[in-house]
Amino acid sequence: MRALRIAATGMEAQQLNVEVISNNIANMNTVGFKRQRAEFQDLLYQNVERMGAQSSDTGTVVPTGIQVGSGVKAGSVYRITSQGNLTHTENTFDLAIQGKGYFQVLLPSGEIAYTRAGNFSPNDQGQLVTDDGYLVQPEIQIPPNAKDVVISKTGQVQAIIDGQVAPQTVGQLELAEFFNEGGLEAVGDNLFKETTASGAPTLGQPGEVGYGQLLQGYTEASNVDAVGEITALIVAQRAYEMNSKIVTAADEMLQATSALRS
Repeated sequence: MRALRIAATGMEAQQLNVEVISNNIANMNTVGFKRQRAEFQDLLYQNVERMGAQSSDTGTVVPTGIQVGSGVKAGSVYRITSQGNLTHTENTFDLAIQGKGYFQVLLPSGEIAYTRAGNFSPNDQGQLVTDDGYLVQPEIQIPPNAKDVVISKTGQVQAIIDGQVAPQTVGQLELAEFFNEGGLEAVGDNLFKETTASGAPTLGQPGEVGYGQLLQGYTEASNVDAVGEITALIVAQRAYEMNSKIVTAADEMLQATSALRS
């Protein structure tokens, strides 16, 4: 009874689907979060009667044959990197990328990670850091006597110093771009790491061709669509229920078979 095994693969696939949707909904309010989508592939087929086979001595050919599938499997969980809505925070050090690109973050291990979450703040030494205290790269040092900081759309960071008419340039932010953003490895804390699939990063200044601009005082919200996710959840739940009914029906058919008497 192939139906039991086929339905079991369907239930496993929809379970994964629900887990991906659950993670999307859980991160609806996560700054810079990019939703994911589970994609599936059919499994191998058993050729009961192969199409194209000769069916008689006169040369007639089987037009379609008989192929029986063995179920479904998860092909990938794809990250959708579309732009999230911009939220006005009025925080001087909050930055949103309007367009393509990632901020660079220096991890304690010395590795560079990448993020779309621009909710930054200065640490006790005046360095621009993430929520976890990781340094934003290139390093930005805010002077202790700065009364205000202005960050342009092109990433130039200027400090307004008491007693000085002209603002002082204290750093230049850069963005990283990847050929395959979906190939980045999510490591938690709104951070991604480069992989072979993503390709090496290409660095550039905000506003250059192929790179987004920065908006000071804004953060990028999650790109999760609540209505779409709830709809997908209902569809996945119904698909799971239908696969479970196939298991029940196959079991009843087996019971009927075992009850036969010679």
